[in-house]
Amino acid sequence: MQKTLIAQVVEDTLSTYEKDGGINHIEGPNLPSREGVTEIVTNLLHVIFPGYYEKQELSKADVTFYIWEKIVSVYHNLSREVFKSLRYDPKRKHLDDESLSQQSVEITINLLHSLPKVREKLSKDVEAAYEGDPAAKSFNEVILSYPGLEAVTIYRIAHELHIQQVPLIPRIMTEFAHTRTGIDIHPGAEIGEYFFIDHGTGVVIGETCQIGNNVRIYQGVTLGALSFKKDKDGKLVKGIKRHPTIEDNVIIYAGATILGGDTLIGKNSVVGGNVWLVESVPPNTTVTLKFPELTYSNQKT
Repeated sequence: MQKTLIAQVVEDTLSTYEKDGGINHIEGPNLPSREGVTEIVTNLLHVIFPGYYEKQELSKADVTFYIWEKIVSVYHNLSREVFKSLRYDPKRKHLDDESLSQQSVEITINLLHSLPKVREKLSKDVEAAYEGDPAAKSFNEVILSYPGLEAVTIYRIAHELHIQQVPLIPRIMTEFAHTRTGIDIHPGAEIGEYFFIDHGTGVVIGETCQIGNNVRIYQGVTLGALSFKKDKDGKLVKGIKRHPTIEDNVIIYAGATILGGDTLIGKNSVVGGNVWLVESVPPNTTVTLKFPELTYSNQKT
């Protein structure tokens, strides 16, 4: 009886695969592995911040071999995952596997060559967090415990792949960061130096957002899009700027929402908590909500 019921469940489930609107990938090209990409990100975190994630002390005598081991692992694993993502890419369907393999190696080498530049940017992000948070006692505390730095680190890695037009993998990376930190940064966003996300839970930074240098944002901030434009066929228009531009030295406090591709927050401005903005703000401006009218009542005991 149980076998009959299970056989019916299997048959009913299989029958949906032919009419489910594309949520199966049977006989399609092998897609990047989320577990594989997570391992790559983890190894890159060890390379970028050596000595912070290990269970044992990392000595100067061991560090060269250690980094060799991590880089070689990333090289082999990332080139494999990139190859799978390129085979999936409709824009590259005209290329044979040999060409795709060469591209995947080039992309991987480019990412590895970018690591010193990424580390330089992240050193400034660590400094921004330390200088911007009175509670931060040391750089070590920022690196070991601040979710904002972890999210920004993974974003900066993913962005290097995004600008090389690698499908899927950059989003897998930043969504991994999202699940770990509660901070959602699209790999296509452009973010300058000395960037600090304080606390961070609920922060959303959209794909076409542009952020300048020395910007600080707090938990619950959304840098998002307005209602999406559609073409004559009713499909969403893609490839246009949908998210705001934040210039240098801006502070955006908790719960603020800033929407729209034409919205620009001028340099040296401050956006207060829970402010909703869909229009630009001139430089050197403070935007706040009026103080709410509060009602108090005494509770009899």
